Amino acid sequence: MAKKLLDAKEVERTLTRMSHEIIEKTKGTEGLCLVGIQRGGVHLAQRLARKIGETEGAEVPVGSLDISFYRDDIKIRRQPAVSKTEIPFNLDEKKVILVDDVFFTGRSIRAAMDAIMDMGRPAMIQLAVLIDRGHRELPIRADYAGKNVPTSLGERVEVLLAEEGEEDSVLLLSPEEITG
Repeated sequence: MAKKLLDAKEVERTLTRMSHEIIEKTKGTEGLCLVGIQRGGVHLAQRLARKIGETEGAEVPVGSLDISFYRDDIKIRRQPAVSKTEIPFNLDEKKVILVDDVFFTGRSIRAAMDAIMDMGRPAMIQLAVLIDRGHRELPIRADYAGKNVPTSLGERVEVLLAEEGEEDSVLLLSPEEITG
């Protein structure tokens, strides 16, 4: 049986803490925007923006980013699952917080940064992730991590969210549960 790393209450509490850390580190909301990496990162970015907005009394713009065609494995992937990129604001001179659900090798984040840089010239790019599971292949680190979870390469971290019809939770799956 999969090990539950976070339940719904813990996910909510973690996002609240992360929203406060973002406010503190970016010194408020001026020039701040969140860009969620499709799929789970988009939902988390929207939640973080709501929490930041409630705390600061300001609306924080949120965009969604599909990195399918920026990935370095596009030639070896069969059919990339393409989602929508929707960033309805200018990124120039903005404090961009990239948001993802699980941080693993760093390759997805590198692809996301390439995509962001193709769309504008932000003042800064920071990274917020719900789960950091280690195993970096590139020199990239999260500025905001909800939970650090040491994993083996064979394990998988699965983030389930209410926006996708699930009960909020984070699960750690063993190699047997992945293949079985």
